[in-house]
Amino acid sequence: MAELVKGVAKLALVGYMAYISIKAETGSFARLTDMEAAGILVSIGSSSFRILLKTSGVLVALAALDYGFQRWELEKSLSMTRHEVKEEFKETEGQPLIKSRVRSLQRQLAKKRMMQDVPKATAVITNPTHLAVALRYEHGSMRAPVVVAKGAGLVAERIKDIARTSGVPLIENRPLAQALWKTVEIGKEIPASLFKAVAEVLAYVYRLRVRR
Repeated sequence: MAELVKGVAKLALVGYMAYISIKAETGSFARLTDMEAAGILVSIGSSSFRILLKTSGVLVALAALDYGFQRWELEKSLSMTRHEVKEEFKETEGQPLIKSRVRSLQRQLAKKRMMQDVPKATAVITNPTHLAVALRYEHGSMRAPVVVAKGAGLVAERIKDIARTSGVPLIENRPLAQALWKTVEIGKEIPASLFKAVAEVLAYVYRLRVRR
């Protein structure tokens, strides 16, 4: 509706300007009867040029106004879009309590899964009091031992308690425990640099099983 009203207003304004311009030239039309054919053509051409010039001026002015309005409208819409983006960001990212709660739940779930894997471990390497790293290795089906759980402080104590209950050997080895804690993430294989040290621990564990 707004575009229709603008279009009608433009047409009416251009028509009005054309009417005024033609009316201003009517005086020269009355003199055409006294002119030669060439003079008539020149007079009509001059009058037509003046009418065209005036109406074109109106069209240019209307185009400039319309351009300014369209640009203002575009900037307004972009400004609203930026505001909406900010509001959406606040809703999704700007709520610290929700983000903190989500992270807490994620940590709890990860910790729960980790503790469930401790009974499946082959051995738990300890610091002995500050760190605990649970390793799992199955000969023939695994390329290298994998860290299934690790923790410090209270988490380490919980890992050791589960290991004792499940019959998983606890091996005290401070340098190895620290190296595994610092360099290997949960669910990852140990690096080649630790193969020898871990192999010695696993060999000891296997000897304990044979004695039993």
